[in-house]
Amino acid sequence: MTVLTPVLSRLWDQPGSWTREVYERFDGYQGLRAALQKQPGDIVQIVKDSELRGRGGAGFPTGNKWGFIPQGGDKPVYLVVNADESEPGTCKDIPLMMANPHELIEGVIIASYAIRASRAFIYVRGEVVHVLRRLQSAVAEARDAGYLGTDILGSGYDLEVVVHAGAGAYICGEETALLDSLEGRRGQPRLRPPFPAIAGLYASPTVINNVESIASVPSIVRNGAEWFRSMGTDNDDPRKRSKGMTLYSLSGHVTRPGQYEAPMGVTLRELLDLSGGVREGHELKFWTPGGSSTPLLTAEHLDVPLSYEGIASVGSMLGTKALQIFDETTCVVRAVLRWTEFYAHESCGKCTPCREGTFWLVQILRRLEQGQGTDEDLEKLLDISDNILGRSFCALGDGATSPITSSLQYFRDEYVAHFAHGGCPFDPVASTLFAPVGSGSGGARTR
Repeated sequence: MTVLTPVLSRLWDQPGSWTREVYERFDGYQGLRAALQKQPGDIVQIVKDSELRGRGGAGFPTGNKWGFIPQGGDKPVYLVVNADESEPGTCKDIPLMMANPHELIEGVIIASYAIRASRAFIYVRGEVVHVLRRLQSAVAEARDAGYLGTDILGSGYDLEVVVHAGAGAYICGEETALLDSLEGRRGQPRLRPPFPAIAGLYASPTVINNVESIASVPSIVRNGAEWFRSMGTDNDDPRKRSKGMTLYSLSGHVTRPGQYEAPMGVTLRELLDLSGGVREGHELKFWTPGGSSTPLLTAEHLDVPLSYEGIASVGSMLGTKALQIFDETTCVVRAVLRWTEFYAHESCGKCTPCREGTFWLVQILRRLEQGQGTDEDLEKLLDISDNILGRSFCALGDGATSPITSSLQYFRDEYVAHFAHGGCPFDPVASTLFAPVGSGSGGARTR
C-alpha cells in the first residue's frame, strides 16, 4: 500500500488552519525567508531541479515555464494564478484555498520573486465567494506581517497581490481566455503565438500557473529539490518524469469521497482501498482519470499508475486528477450526454468547430439516449469528434470529444442497446422489459 503524503494537506485537520498563526506554527513562510536569501535565478533552478510539473492538467515543467520569461526589458513581469477551477469532477484547488490559503500566498510570493514580478494576480472562480473572502483575508494577514508590500522582510523586494473574482465561465480556465477576462474583456482564447511568456497580461511577459503548482513551491524551497524528487515515479527511469506528491480528487460511487494526497504514480486500486472502495454491493464500471475532458477508462485500468506517462500509455490524460467513479448502475450514454451538454453550454463560440460541433453532438446524443438513434448516428458522432479534435481554438473542443470517443471504444454495445430496444437499459421502467447491457470490458470488484 502506498503511504499517503500529507504536505499540501498537512494542516487541513488543524483548528483555524486558514489563519497565518496556525500556518506559521507549521513552518509557514520559512520557504519565503529561505528564498529571499538566494538570487531569483537560484529559485528558478531549484524548481527546475525538483521536476515539478504543472498540476492544472497539461503537466508542463513549472521551472521551465518560469525560465521562459525575458528579463531586463522595459515591460513589467506578471504572475497569474489560475484558480478558476470549473472542470466537472475537479475539486482540489478550492479545498486547498479554503483550508490553507497561506500555502498559496507564500508560493505566490516566492514565484513572483523568482521571475522578478512586482505584481501578482489570483484569478478565482466567481461563484465561490467563500473562497474569495478567505483569500482576501489571507492576503491582508500576509501584508500585516510584512510578507507583502514594500521591502518584504527587509529584502528590498516589493510585491502586491490582487485577488480577482472571475465572471463565472468555464472557458476562463483556458489561460489566454483568463487573461482577456482579467483585462476586462470577454473571456475568449487568444491566437498563439505570441505566447503569454512574451506577451501575456497587458501585453507583458506573464507566467500563468495552477493553484496546486504554486502551492507546492514553498515545500520545495524549504525541503529541497531532491526531497521532492524522492516521491513519485521511478527515479532510475528517465522516461518517467512524474515527481512529487499531488492531490487526487475521488468523487462519485465511492464509499469515502474526498481529497487524497499521495505520490504521483499511485494506482486507482490503491486509492479505492484507502477510500473504502466502490459503494457497498456494487462494482466499478468506468472512471475518469482527470475530469470529464479526459478519455474515460474502465475496470481493466485499475492498476495503471496515476502519472502523466502511465495514463498516457492507455490512451487518456492525467488532467486535473479528478477521479470520478461510476458503478454498474450508471448509463454511460446518459453520463456522456450530460458532460457534452456542459461543453456545448460553456463554448465561447469563437471558433466554428467547437461552437457548431458541440451543438450537434448534443442533438445526436439526446436522440440516442432516448432510444431513437441508429448505427449511422454512432459514426456521425465519431466524424464530428474528428472534425473538432485539433481544429478548435483551444482545448475545450478537444475535451468535449474525449468522453464520446472513449465511451464508444469501451461501451459501443450500450449505445446500440439504446436504439435496439427503444430506450435506456438503465431506466427504471425500461429495465423491466430487458436486462441492462454490461460494459464491453466487464466489471471488477474493488474490495
